[in-house]
Amino acid sequence: MDNKTTPVGSAGPATSAAVFGAPCWVSLMARDLTAAQDFYGAVLGWRFRKARLGEEFSVACVGGKPVAGIGALAPALSVAVAWTPYFAVTDADETAARIRERTGTVAVGPLNLSMGRGALASDRDGAVFGIWEGELMRDWPGWRDRAPAWIRLLARDAFESAIFYGQVFDWASDRPGCCEVTYQDGEVVLHRMGRVLARLASGADPTASNPLLHPRWHVHFAVEDLDATVRAAQQRGGRILGERSTLQGAEVTLQDPDGAMFTVSAQETGPVARMPDHHEP
Repeated sequence: MDNKTTPVGSAGPATSAAVFGAPCWVSLMARDLTAAQDFYGAVLGWRFRKARLGEEFSVACVGGKPVAGIGALAPALSVAVAWTPYFAVTDADETAARIRERTGTVAVGPLNLSMGRGALASDRDGAVFGIWEGELMRDWPGWRDRAPAWIRLLARDAFESAIFYGQVFDWASDRPGCCEVTYQDGEVVLHRMGRVLARLASGADPTASNPLLHPRWHVHFAVEDLDATVRAAQQRGGRILGERSTLQGAEVTLQDPDGAMFTVSAQETGPVARMPDHHEP
């Protein structure tokens, strides 16, 4: 079987084509890789191993299981320090063209890397996301199932954004194996084979003085002790940007010393792991 279509769970590596349209990773590009590792290691208990993408990249792990990626931001790249979700695609060039055709922006790439091809883009509201074509990390199915990191988009209009992403990533299309979209608890919910993958909410205001209200993909990390995590972040130069209670539980949005925003929530309050009316074959 062609490596581009190796299914998840086969003997070969999982590839983006097998899970097209789904979030497949979250990553931070930091100005100082060592400083970022020190901060997140102390705050979230992460340990780091080398990534196959090269010396300037590392994989954060908890209990030996991958959670997220951190890389050194190349000086030539004029992009903000930020946590970014990546979506799996079959063809990065074709997807980049779709983004541009729908008045989104492709800021970087697609670039050739050791494991595949990637690009950074933004939707019509300015929310930044990445696309990835190629091999996924070795334990990607475990990362997906455990949901140590999950994402929520704050958009001006969640339905309009769902249309944009649906056209770009073939969500809710007639393409076999595509991600499905439903409406639940006031949000657009992305799911595949019963697993909730992401949520899209309305209410963003790009002119607001509060950065939490700007259109953005918010990256959430599950933690065992929310209060202890917040204290550890403050002790190491991070700061609280906002707190709120949701149907999924309490969450706190923090900013690391480099300016990257991320949200932490109690471990049991992820994106809601299963949809009630869908079952895997």
